[in-house]
Amino acid sequence: MDKSTRYKIFNDPIHGFITVPKGTILKLIDHPYVQRLRRIRQLGLGYLVFPAAEHSRFSHAIGALELGQRVLNNLREKDTTISPKEYEGTLIALLLHDVGHGPLSHTLEHSLIKNFNHEMMSLAIMKELNKQFNGALDTAIKIFTNQYPKKFLHQLVSSQLDLDRLDYLRRDSFFTGVSEGTVGINRILKTMRVFNGNIVIEKKGIYAIENYIIARRLMYMQVYLHKTVLSADALIRRIFDRVIDLIEAGKEPEFASENLAYFLKEQPSAKKQITKKTIDLYASMDDYDVFQNIKKWNESSDPILSDLSFRFLNRSLFRTTFLEKAPDEEFKKSLIKKTIKTLKKKGINASEKDAGYYLSFERNLTEAYKYKNESIWILEDEEAVEFSKAAETKNIIALAEPVVKYFCVHLKEITP
Repeated sequence: MDKSTRYKIFNDPIHGFITVPKGTILKLIDHPYVQRLRRIRQLGLGYLVFPAAEHSRFSHAIGALELGQRVLNNLREKDTTISPKEYEGTLIALLLHDVGHGPLSHTLEHSLIKNFNHEMMSLAIMKELNKQFNGALDTAIKIFTNQYPKKFLHQLVSSQLDLDRLDYLRRDSFFTGVSEGTVGINRILKTMRVFNGNIVIEKKGIYAIENYIIARRLMYMQVYLHKTVLSADALIRRIFDRVIDLIEAGKEPEFASENLAYFLKEQPSAKKQITKKTIDLYASMDDYDVFQNIKKWNESSDPILSDLSFRFLNRSLFRTTFLEKAPDEEFKKSLIKKTIKTLKKKGINASEKDAGYYLSFERNLTEAYKYKNESIWILEDEEAVEFSKAAETKNIIALAEPVVKYFCVHLKEITP
């Protein structure tokens, strides 16, 4: 048999040619649940700031799969026993780890389903796929949920140094053009070992890990928490808030997507379980559902919904102002008054509640490295040492300290 018929090749700008063996994994890639990821942007609304950031969750999933193949082959070369079942299970878990992302990735994660995060949906979809594939995902699900005896396999999928992070940092850095996010992936993968059942890094990889932590912090500051991205995120969430409020007031706007209409009308919760109906409707949505509806709402008879939608479609965004401390009530009331006054000048007779669609006070906490809880371990003289203690430089703990940022998103005409 011609070897070319045994596998499929993807040409990836980050990792080069990615070879995927035909069988369960390739069938999963071809499944509509996974193909949907082609229609979901990896960085949500990041493209409004970084024009080339149009890459998808699908490319990221394939990238994580490739890194999984590399590191598992490398661990086998270092005499770590990994059975074919474990090998395939880990790759499936990596391929599907983000399959639960909804439209625009993290931007609307908490706007469509209550008491929810995308990992819950990823697991629900994996279980549904397991039924369709007659139990072929049993091992993958155990690895994904950290129920498999070999804990290092789960650490490759979800940990402080997992393959998900290694791929998205390098990928997001490339497509945004932010070179500070470049990570030495190959050195990190080559220096990974299993020691006492856990993933550790050989000492010669210590500087690559230091660079990884610094790169992660810089990417948060320059990309993920970019002030314009924050303002765009706030704007689209306010659009959804307005739609929900109109529905509750009996003034339901028209919808271009019935699937999205279900989530905004019914407001389902994942507190007890995610139903089959919720999975099916959720897995049928992508970025285009959101954009189609916002185009529809741009023509709404409701002046606030129409105005917010027009702003989004034409990138007439709000402004983000970072604050030195948490805003007090006096500061908030002052900005609410200014917002109402500015909106009236624009012909929108806004109440204090209406001002909330144009003004929000938020807080973000980022941690580049959680050394007090989860840890990255360095192998020194056959002993695993926590990274911040093993590092020869003393700045890593300072870089790893949580960064709390208070900010308000407001009309550009207003000066806080």
